[in-house]
Amino acid sequence: MRLAEFQDLMRRTYLERDRRRGRDGTFRRLVEEVGELARTLRHEDPGGRHEEFSDVLAWLASLANQAEVDLETAASRYAEGCPKCGAIPCRCAFGP
Repeated sequence: MRLAEFQDLMRRTYLERDRRRGRDGTFRRLVEEVGELARTLRHEDPGGRHEEFSDVLAWLASLANQAEVDLETAASRYAEGCPKCGAIPCRCAFGP
């Protein structure tokens, strides 16, 4: 499934409910899912990782829909490599 198709599916499936929840509530749900993903990564849970990555992606798409952000356009910022240095692989220095 392409990213635009996925975002459209999330729009058709959840947009009205997400609007009632609001951006702040949707953002909090996204953060909660990121926390659940972190737990699966720490505990080496391959099955859980797949589910949590999909949940994070779904909540991100829902938030993008409310904010009227096209995720494919947003992702295209990385189409030529690192948006800061322009290289593939990135050649930016690591921070402290």
